[in-house]
Amino acid sequence: MHRISVTVNGTTREGEVEARTLLVHWLRDSLGLAGTPIGCDTSNCGACTVLMDGRSVKSCSVLAVQADGSEVTTIQGLANGEWHPVQKAFKECHALQCGYCTPGMITAAVDLLGENPDPTEEEIRHGLEGNLCRCTGYHNIVKAVELAAGEMREAAK
Repeated sequence: MHRISVTVNGTTREGEVEARTLLVHWLRDSLGLAGTPIGCDTSNCGACTVLMDGRSVKSCSVLAVQADGSEVTTIQGLANGEWHPVQKAFKECHALQCGYCTPGMITAAVDLLGENPDPTEEEIRHGLEGNLCRCTGYHNIVKAVELAAGEMREAAK
């Protein structure tokens, strides 16, 4: 067993984990943060994407011990009293259907907009490539990211 300390959604969380425990399982099973879904367990779908030290990672491909000392933000941690602009835009643009991919899409989009606050449609599509959606056809997801980008740029002025 390994002792880890990770700041999760702004709160330092400590625990004992086996070396083989995936970050997604520690978040869900030990911390009760079920907003991060377990999708494919092979890092193909991106549903489990979280932010680790501000960068999007597929939490099914990161061991919990690798997150020791890091700051992890899940979909629940994006809202700070009110929804994050990307969360609002997904709702406003109807960028979800079943919702399974939504937490990963949103966290990946937050990372994308942190790196590129004014992405083109092509850059958005490229930035979300590792996150799969079986329901929406991606059109409204791209529109949501465009809307959020504009709102975030306005708020930054």
